[in-house]
Amino acid sequence: MGGKLINKNKALKDYFGLELAHRLSSLIEPNFPSFPSDLFIQSVASQIEPLALKGRVAVISDELKNALPSDYSEALNILLKILGPENETEQGMFTNGYFLMPVAHFVEKYGLQHFDISMNALYEITKRHTSEYAIRPYLQCYPDKCLAYLNNWLYDTNPHVRRLVSEGTRPRLPWAKRIHAIKGNPINNLDLLAPLLKDPSHYVRKSVANHLNDLTKDYKDATLDWLHQLRQKDDIINWIIRKGLRSLSNSKDPDALELLASL
Repeated sequence: MGGKLINKNKALKDYFGLELAHRLSSLIEPNFPSFPSDLFIQSVASQIEPLALKGRVAVISDELKNALPSDYSEALNILLKILGPENETEQGMFTNGYFLMPVAHFVEKYGLQHFDISMNALYEITKRHTSEYAIRPYLQCYPDKCLAYLNNWLYDTNPHVRRLVSEGTRPRLPWAKRIHAIKGNPINNLDLLAPLLKDPSHYVRKSVANHLNDLTKDYKDATLDWLHQLRQKDDIINWIIRKGLRSLSNSKDPDALELLASL
């Protein structure tokens, strides 16, 4: 089910068209024999040509909604059967896992009224692709319930799940609409990041540093105060602090430069 990888010489958006419609149909049909493959493929093909990446993903997601059972839980159960094996590397979510982007968008757009099964779906999707975009509406609508899940995911054995805790809650995640700190308080974000500072995965720690860099742009004082408390003779944590302060450092912010000089 993993299928072929992205060709770096081809625009990413071009993978979200007729070929992907055929691929998704071939994956879904064994699990839902009445899937209207021809209509699904034709509907996707008739809409995607003038669209950029996000528009194409949305079209495929919407056409999945039209073609699958109207009951969300039933439709979701079918889609979960096509996810394929977990990604065992720290790369590949936008290469061999790219075909799941419309599935994640399906959960993002249509699953908000079905919180628990949708969160469990995002948990499974992120182990193969990523749920960092799809989780954001859930954070905004159900911050307390999301925090309960995120605090459990902090200690998951899968690094993609742990990374989702950091990456999905980033205020300025690339390609995504900006969001505020969780419940409007950056301390909620920082409390989630704390257990990940010494995560065994560099992939996770890099996300923590990028998250901190986001926070310095919107919540500078709270973030710097928190980072001051982290200072210690630890190369891993100091690397995170330096990378997390790169924007302030580049702008010659005196408070950030003072902190960096103390490391």
